[in-house]
Order: sequence, then C-alpha cells, then structure tokens
Amino acid sequence: MENLEIEKTALVVIDLQKGIVAGEHAPYTGKEVVEKASKLVKAFTDKGAFVVLVKVSTIDGKDMLKPKLDSEINQIKRPEGWDSYVPEISNIKNTYAITKRQWGAFYGTDLDLQLRRRGIDTMVLCGISTGIGVDTTAREAFQHGYNQIFVEDAMTARSREEHAYVCKYIFPRLGRIRNTEEILEQL
Repeated sequence: MENLEIEKTALVVIDLQKGIVAGEHAPYTGKEVVEKASKLVKAFTDKGAFVVLVKVSTIDGKDMLKPKLDSEINQIKRPEGWDSYVPEISNIKNTYAITKRQWGAFYGTDLDLQLRRRGIDTMVLCGISTGIGVDTTAREAFQHGYNQIFVEDAMTARSREEHAYVCKYIFPRLGRIRNTEEILEQL
C-alpha cells in the first residue's frame, strides 16, 4: 500500500462511546478496539489529518428510527453518559464530532459536506460495530464515491462470525482492508 495522502484522507471513528464499548464484542474486546483506535486518532491528528468522531445518541428516543421488524433491535441500555466518547479519544484536540440517529454516519449529518469541503477523497474507518455502524457508513461512503480503508483490528462486532463475514465478503467490495500497524506505517 502506498503512503496515505494526509491532506486527502480522513479517519472516521464509529461509536467509540461508553455505552457501546462496554458491551460484549468479538473477535476483539471494546478495550482492544479503543486502544488501537486511539493510536490512530493520535497519529492522524499529529499529522494534521481530519479526524471525525461519530457517536449515536438520542434526545428523547423519538428521534431514532423505529421501523417494523421481524426481530427486535437489541436495545442498549442508556444510563447517564452512555453516549459520551470513551476518555481515550474524548479530549484529543482537532477532532470533529458528529452525532447520528441511526446506523450510518452520513444520513442526517454533515459528514459528506465536511469531507468534501476539505477535499477529502479517502476514509479510514474503524469502530464498533463492524456489521452495523461501520458497515452502514462504509456502504454510504461507497455510494458517495469515497475510497475506503478498513482497519480490521480496530473494529469489532457482536460476534466473530459477523465481523468475519463483513470483512471477508463486504469490505473487499467497498475498499481495502488493513491493520493498525499498516496504517500507522503509511502516515
């Protein structure tokens, strides 16, 4: 992989917030993902790259999607502070925060606008969950024409199978898959 063009590349970190990271994940724990993602955030900000921290939140629950489904959406508990970014990334300067109300980070946010205004054509994606927030954002990014790099060891899912499926069958159709060390070497 060639070096990343920092001025045209953004790191997009999905849902590394207290209420999501605390859940059970595989193949990596929330703690492992936070450790890798925080290294990426620090490295990207040190190089002056655009870093976007995305979280899901609700004002009163009425602003969230509620479609009719065959299976129940696994509702996360929402104690006070559930939607706060984890401390490892919450106080890093020069990051841009986006709040979404659904799985993907594009719909209903200004993510595309902010990326285009900065001349960004490549997104490096990480976060939780591989098969929900990261995957949906990746599909939306693909539809918007962005190049994508998925940091496989800086994301995780509810199960090994979900993570493996998305990384094996979906992400290769949308972009390139790398690990944290490979990305850090390309900065």
